[in-house]
Amino acid sequence: METKEILKELREKNNLTQEELAERVLVTRQAVSRWETGETQPNTDTLKLLSREFGVSINTLLGAPRQLVCQCCGMPLNEDGVISREPDGSFNEDYCKWCYADGSFAYASKDSLLDFLLSHAPNPGQMPEKERRAQYDAYLSQLEHWK
Repeated sequence: METKEILKELREKNNLTQEELAERVLVTRQAVSRWETGETQPNTDTLKLLSREFGVSINTLLGAPRQLVCQCCGMPLNEDGVISREPDGSFNEDYCKWCYADGSFAYASKDSLLDFLLSHAPNPGQMPEKERRAQYDAYLSQLEHWK
C-alpha cells in the first residue's frame, strides 16, 4: 500500500475528518488532502507526529519500504508491536522491544546477549556450544549496536 492510502485509511479508521487530522498534526486541511491524493508527502517532522497520533511506525506510514532488523539481536521487525519505544512513546525503529525499552538496553554486553541466546535458542543439530557462540557472535558483530 502507498503512503496516500495508508494515511487515508488510518484517518478514516480513527473517525477523523481531514480538518481534524490537520489540527492534530499542525498542518492545513489542504496538506492532508494533498497527502491523500499522492500529490505530496508529509515531511519528517510531520511523519513523527502522525506516527505518534496513530500509534504506528514511520516505516508503516511509508508503506514499509525498508526491512527493519533489530540492531542488537538481529530479529526482523515485521510488526509495529515488536518495535521498541523511547520514553516519550515514540518508536525507535532500530531495536526490538526486548532489547531496548524506555531508553534502556536489556543487554549490557554482547556476551550477556550471547549467553541468553545460547540458553534459549533451539539447537536441533546439537551443535557444540563453542561453535554456536562463534556463529551468533559473527552475526551480531555485523549489527550497528555491536560494531
